[in-house]
Amino acid sequence: MSFRKQGDPALERRLKRRLGRYKLDLLKAQKPSPQVRAHGGYKIREALTGKILFGEARYEFSATIEDVEAWLDAEEKKLESD
Repeated sequence: MSFRKQGDPALERRLKRRLGRYKLDLLKAQKPSPQVRAHGGYKIREALTGKILFGEARYEFSATIEDVEAWLDAEEKKLESD
């Protein structure tokens, strides 16, 4: 199991700051199931409404930290082009 798979605290903090600019929260599974541990562990929530925006594809906390970073990069790119 790689360091990235176990979580990268610095990356998590950086993503939380970036998401905070858009009033979004990075949620991490506190008691992950075996499926979550193997294939995910994160999701993104809109802070004001509680609506889940990303990370519940087939099960809760389905996004990896890399998925979250890619999603945020794509969303920021959309905002820049508007």
